[in-house]
Amino acid sequence: MNTRSILPVVACALLLALPALGQAVPEVEEVDTDALVTVDDLTEPMAEDSPATRAVADAEAAAALLRAALSQLAEAVSADDQVVALTEVIRGYELGLSALREGLRQAHARELELRGRFEAQRSQLAQVLGAMTALQQSPESTMLLHPAGAVANARSAMILSDVTPGLRAQAEALQGDLDEIATVRELQASAAAMLGSGLASVQEARRLLASAAGDRSSMVTRYEGEPEELQSLREAADSLDAFASGIARMEKDVGAPMEDFEGAQGSLRLPAVGTILRPYNEPDAAGVPRPGWVIATAPAALVQTPWPATIRYRGPFLDYGNVMIVEPSRGYLMIFAGMAQVFGEVGDVLQAGDPVGLMGGAEAPAQEFGAQFVSDAVRGGAAGRTESLYLELRRGNETLDPADWFVLNPFVEPQQD
Repeated sequence: MNTRSILPVVACALLLALPALGQAVPEVEEVDTDALVTVDDLTEPMAEDSPATRAVADAEAAAALLRAALSQLAEAVSADDQVVALTEVIRGYELGLSALREGLRQAHARELELRGRFEAQRSQLAQVLGAMTALQQSPESTMLLHPAGAVANARSAMILSDVTPGLRAQAEALQGDLDEIATVRELQASAAAMLGSGLASVQEARRLLASAAGDRSSMVTRYEGEPEELQSLREAADSLDAFASGIARMEKDVGAPMEDFEGAQGSLRLPAVGTILRPYNEPDAAGVPRPGWVIATAPAALVQTPWPATIRYRGPFLDYGNVMIVEPSRGYLMIFAGMAQVFGEVGDVLQAGDPVGLMGGAEAPAQEFGAQFVSDAVRGGAAGRTESLYLELRRGNETLDPADWFVLNPFVEPQQD
């Protein structure tokens, strides 16, 4: 890489660092040779295991998960148990979406890091650019650049010739960083295009799931019907706590425990992909502490039971939207509240991973969905996750901290400050 080929690289880096294009390049009066040859202080060359490379690789793997999930839709429609097959398709899509979101967030964080580095070294970049510009001038023009005349200009040229190897190394490092930024931008563009084209498929999968769940004939049932006692309890209860406590007191033969629920403490999977907005007993916006977790989810997110359980209640309750209360073991209740749709009937026996409902909310139109997703991903936190699922675990009349029972895996994120 000669001096002439170095120039556009440094110029591009300088444009990234400068807030405006009209800033003047400093005169080449004194060249800080120490700054020019200290390559490591300026940038690090792009490596195979650079942060951006790793983030892009993770995002590409997530995109492959998404494509694989969507490709299984046709098989799911013709499966013997459509509910199980469609649930797997939607779950796979949402896991891939969450992994892609994290990959995009990390890639964007790397881009911000590089831009911050360029900004911090703006004066160095401008000095290097000015120095290399001077090297490429004809002798007649170069004499006019330095106010001290030809002697000072010649001195500058001699210094620059001594530090050309340093300039070359700096330019190569800059090129690596610029390549990283370009890779991140390409990833964002390709992700947006893929998500927009796949949105219709997952929406169709959700529609088919809702239909299949309503027609499911293979569901095991412990008991049938909604007793009058439950209806009366719902009408009389003025809080979710009172309602759940009343259900706990109702004697129902739900049979022997299907699995050792207490032995699963600390290993349960959360019911939906999302971000923990409020932990146990943290006050909500109205200042009321909630003895459960609030999970921010994407619109229309799938909600699943993490453990085999019997449905004790399903339907609307107060201002919670649709509520599902299941009994995973005698004396325990698990509550999911805030859904737009719920599946199953009171007395049905659910297997671990069975769908209990879908969240509400509307996704952006297909032509906007991909770009909106990328924008939300780089913002991080709960951006784009507009729906709130409330999760509560109870033993008798006592509420339990979900943190002692559930696992925060890579697809369920804690709230970021």
